[in-house]
Amino acid sequence: MAYETIAVNEINGVATIRLSHAEQMNALSFDVIDELADALSWVEGNDGVRSLVITGTGSAFCAGADLKEVLDTLGVRGKRDFLDAIAQLFKRLRNLPVPVVGGLNGITMAGGLELAMCCDVLIAGESARIGDAHSNFGVFPGAGGAAVLPERIGLNNAKYLLFSGDALPARRLMEMGLVQEVVADDTLDDRVQEFAEKLAAKSPLVLRRMKSVANQSMEMSQSGALQLELETLRNHFRSDDIKEGLEAFAEKRKPVFTGQ
Repeated sequence: MAYETIAVNEINGVATIRLSHAEQMNALSFDVIDELADALSWVEGNDGVRSLVITGTGSAFCAGADLKEVLDTLGVRGKRDFLDAIAQLFKRLRNLPVPVVGGLNGITMAGGLELAMCCDVLIAGESARIGDAHSNFGVFPGAGGAAVLPERIGLNNAKYLLFSGDALPARRLMEMGLVQEVVADDTLDDRVQEFAEKLAAKSPLVLRRMKSVANQSMEMSQSGALQLELETLRNHFRSDDIKEGLEAFAEKRKPVFTGQ
């Protein structure tokens, strides 16, 4: 598939999907959704990809959904439903077996914030501004703004962002716990690639299992999550990767993981 709204490449086991229609502030349209879905299929089917980066171009990571397309399809019989398309895409991204690193290069608002929250780790440029913005237009969030944000930054912080519609500096969102690192704008791409390559060198099997258990634990009791973790570990003991890791430790060398 030839892409018009995104760019995709792969270096050293790291796939990068870059939102690339800066003139629209990388807003989420049907074209963007379809191209992102196709790129995720490529990632899922490529054993050489061990981590994924999602970032943007220009002044925005993603300014949200294309509201015109939302209005054009909402409740119209026979037309593809925009909200369903977004929900399906974001569910796939959250459940992607490889770690996903978001590089927030600029404005990250509304649906852009919801897209960012599908990532496992967020690294932001110093000038990035992050917020929800739905309330500014009388729009209710539909892909995690009200449902996921409280889990990420706490209930009152989430209400502050949701109710005010304000965009806050990246460092403020790091204080709240949403963003893990803030770096100089001109070093963002390099830092995101460096971190993603660090993850790509680890056991893809253990990272996949860590991600799965961590995600499931958010909807479980602590005792249930601990039991799931123990059962996963017992299963993991039968893997080649744990044997390789322990042998490499004993032999004082770097492990070479196969994901088996």
